[in-house]
Amino acid sequence: MRQLSRVESMIFLLGGLLMVIGAGTSLLAWGAAPYMFAVGALCFTAMQMKQRYDGQNVTIRRLRRMMLISDVLFLVSALLMFASQRNVFGLDHITYLQYVYQKWVVTLLIAAILQLYSFHRLGQELAKE
Repeated sequence: MRQLSRVESMIFLLGGLLMVIGAGTSLLAWGAAPYMFAVGALCFTAMQMKQRYDGQNVTIRRLRRMMLISDVLFLVSALLMFASQRNVFGLDHITYLQYVYQKWVVTLLIAAILQLYSFHRLGQELAKE
């Protein structure tokens, strides 16, 4: 896999930190939390997409796809965080509460589980190779 440069690694870590701070402070109903999470998710996913794998190992390619799916879910979580602040989709109140309000937590949890699993397994597979 392509290694990130020092600056790219710092952006990657800063993105992860901003995502954690944004998700944590959203529980306190801080108005800037979705913005912090969105910037962090953009930084995190952009740097993760720069890490390419050009080999032929099917397992590593599958794990990379899982990481890309979790990156998309991080971005969906950011969108749902913004939508949880106010009804931006124009839905009626009951539908909004059922399908949108605070559902970013579910997509964030799924993305985090996929990231943890793929990071753990990717390290093992790259060590084998």
